[in-house]
Amino acid sequence: MTVVDRAEPLLPLGLRLAGRRVVVVGGGPVALRRVGALLSAHALVTVVSPEVVAALQDLAERGHLEWQRRVYAEGDLAECWLAMACTADADVNAAVVREADAQRTFCLRVDDARTASAWMPATGRSGRATVSVHGDRDPRRAAALRDAAVTAVEAVLRDEPDGAGRRAPGTGGRVVLVGGGPGDPELLTLRGFQALAEADVVVVDRLAPLAVLDGLREGVEIVDVSKIPRGRSTPQEEINALLVDRARRGCVVIRLKGGDSYVFGRGMEEVLACREAGVPVTVVPGVTSAVAAPELAGIPVTHRGVSQGFTVVSGHAAPDDPRSTLDWAALARGGTTLVVLMGVETLPSIVGALLDAGRQGDTPLACVMDGGLPTQQVVSTTLAQVLSAGPPAGLRSPAVTVIGPVAGFADS
Repeated sequence: MTVVDRAEPLLPLGLRLAGRRVVVVGGGPVALRRVGALLSAHALVTVVSPEVVAALQDLAERGHLEWQRRVYAEGDLAECWLAMACTADADVNAAVVREADAQRTFCLRVDDARTASAWMPATGRSGRATVSVHGDRDPRRAAALRDAAVTAVEAVLRDEPDGAGRRAPGTGGRVVLVGGGPGDPELLTLRGFQALAEADVVVVDRLAPLAVLDGLREGVEIVDVSKIPRGRSTPQEEINALLVDRARRGCVVIRLKGGDSYVFGRGMEEVLACREAGVPVTVVPGVTSAVAAPELAGIPVTHRGVSQGFTVVSGHAAPDDPRSTLDWAALARGGTTLVVLMGVETLPSIVGALLDAGRQGDTPLACVMDGGLPTQQVVSTTLAQVLSAGPPAGLRSPAVTVIGPVAGFADS
């Protein structure tokens, strides 16, 4: 969809630049902005500039683009499909436009769009829809129109009648694992939101950002497969079978989890089940609660001069449990921040093992409950206090426990 707001007629196009050469003349912040979009389109990018910002230099050193470290010269646009004049020198930009025109290559110019043969629109995305807006060379107007258009597209997606856009049985079905973050829907990634906009079926966990379910279009099937400690629990094999079944019916199946699917989320088990069944499957990473929950509570898992690393472990099996494969003595001696997930019930046993291995009793310990939600709470104590008095009062699941000096930064 393209909205044009100007008297001069334009022909809106969507350029397929994958594997095609694009030359960007200039190496400043504006060039960086354009290069980011080009790389997302899988273009073969060449930057021509004697100096570039650090991010562009890094991209060049990592092989993501070619950097010609010199001033622009006629001939630099040879065999390119698209050119962009992004310098602060009007004469250089004009020369780039002239060469592009001479060889019939479309060219954008950042300082004077009137002389360019192409304009860059304000672009937004919702699901698989792309909205591009030209606002008569007024970027603020274009951005405002783009945002309004994206909102309208999202409303249409939500209001589609049941079955609209549904793929025929046996065709187009796929599974997408979406890491939902620590619980706050605003911490779900943009790609995660886009995936949900395409969903026919959402298979959801109790720790996922449940508020996003209210924004799904009508007719989306929601399947709750929560695993509640000491309560109702859906077997993993049943979840795997469900994903495969719905995908084989031609549905887009979103597996929405809390945190990140690959951090104690059994995500790889579901990926392998889909692959074995011949079902296409992709993974959208999420913000893991192992880092997000402490951060939202004011705790940095690393801090210069305090902690040079962090270790994330599962506490569902106590140190003396035969199922435990962790070397708790080594963890006690490691000197890194220890982040424990699923360790509410086993906390006293974990603390005892750390103290037995030589960890100091005054080591701070903080438990972040309901991280990222309005009900978030933080309780702080020390290893010695847990050993003598038991877990902090009010401690409940789900909670992320941080052990180490950085836990002392916890918000009160």
